[in-house]
Amino acid sequence: MSQEIIDAVREIEREKGIESGALVAALEDALLAAYKKTPGSARHATVELDEAGDFLVYAIEIPPKLEEKLLDEAREKKLQELEELEVETGERSHLLISDDDLEIDWSRVPDEKIKRTDVTPENFGRIAAQTAKQVFLQRAREAEREIMYDEYVDRVNEVVTGIIQQAGDRNNVLVDLGKVEALLPRSEQVDGERYEQGSRIKAVITEVRSGTKGPQVILSRRDPELIKTLFELEVPEIADGLVEIRAIAREPGYRSKIAVVSHTQGVDPVGACVGPRGSRVRMVVSELRGEKIDIIPWNPEPARFIAKALAPARVREVFVDDETREATVVVPDDQLALAIGKDGLNARLAARLSGWKVDIVSDTEFARQESDAAYAGGEEEFVGRCSAILANGKRCPNAALPGSHYCGVPAHQELEGLAPEELAVATVSENTKTEGAEVEAESPDLEEAQPPASEAEPEPEQESEPGTVEGDGAEAS
Repeated sequence: MSQEIIDAVREIEREKGIESGALVAALEDALLAAYKKTPGSARHATVELDEAGDFLVYAIEIPPKLEEKLLDEAREKKLQELEELEVETGERSHLLISDDDLEIDWSRVPDEKIKRTDVTPENFGRIAAQTAKQVFLQRAREAEREIMYDEYVDRVNEVVTGIIQQAGDRNNVLVDLGKVEALLPRSEQVDGERYEQGSRIKAVITEVRSGTKGPQVILSRRDPELIKTLFELEVPEIADGLVEIRAIAREPGYRSKIAVVSHTQGVDPVGACVGPRGSRVRMVVSELRGEKIDIIPWNPEPARFIAKALAPARVREVFVDDETREATVVVPDDQLALAIGKDGLNARLAARLSGWKVDIVSDTEFARQESDAAYAGGEEEFVGRCSAILANGKRCPNAALPGSHYCGVPAHQELEGLAPEELAVATVSENTKTEGAEVEAESPDLEEAQPPASEAEPEPEQESEPGTVEGDGAEAS
């Protein structure tokens, strides 16, 4: 074999990014296998490349006793490997071990005991030429597959852009990523999305498998990482680290909530994600094929955060239990359906986003529960908010006086001692301010749920129409 062919082999290694000498070593192994198939071949031989670019075959001879000892060690090693494989797979192997298949550890043989003889066949150059092409192609493909596998296995959880190649079968959508074809399985597709052939799509790499035809890349359109990456692409403040996405809760195809926080004074995290006239969040919604997104300001206080997480519904009070991580949220009667959402979607997303178990009750229901508890005959002192229900149907915001269930308003004090059935029909004036009456918020949760007009943005009474974007708890569709 001429030096020009060797140079061509090394050029292929450089172009394909294959480790230097890998193809030459592979060719040596292939030629050795070809030599051992020729009649009269030596039992132990090796193929080497000389300075002229020719492959030479050397027969190796060692003392018979040393050879027998090395073969026994190689046989024991092979049997041990087979036993370990049987334990791992649970299947018994029925392979016959031949001495010709055993690999002797030549490093344990002293050089002075090895006898080398040149046994290169006369037509070995022709055999090498015939073998070279097949080995080159096979090893180059294997090396390329290994390189691509190593490249994509490090990109798990990364968002990639591809072109849909095959979308006729909803169970198997093929996406061309350039070097490899990725698979978008049915379990990772979003209900209601249509995947048209030739269209571009963004998805998350969730798994990379090694296959005989190259690495198999598994994509997902349901992974929450997709939303995070899309916002990083659209919002420079997130890419620069000025704004951080702390939590994501998603129901693919329906609604998502993200909690954002600013690390720089003067940067509004919600406004940065929404963008001018909602342009930034609208691009994310477009990529998600119309999925609604609520952008929530993150807060370290659970009660305030849970109140914001239930946007676009207004929250009146939040009671939290740190030990059980459960929260009871009180909302106005007309906001109960909006807080819970269709099929409980809004409440479910708020619970996922905050990591707390959320129980939502209306003002009327909460007042009834407290009234029942107050007249249950318990001896414990009642502490909390006034139990009176105003004429407008809302509960009195004043704090109850010590030893009483009602505040200092005379009309409310008159309710003390009435039976539950009498309280059901009793109403009081909406004017709760009187001298000596203590008026205060039940908790800081109420203040956060209803911020000052100068700081708060208007919140909708009901679900927003498509194409709208809100601020605190911004919703985009």
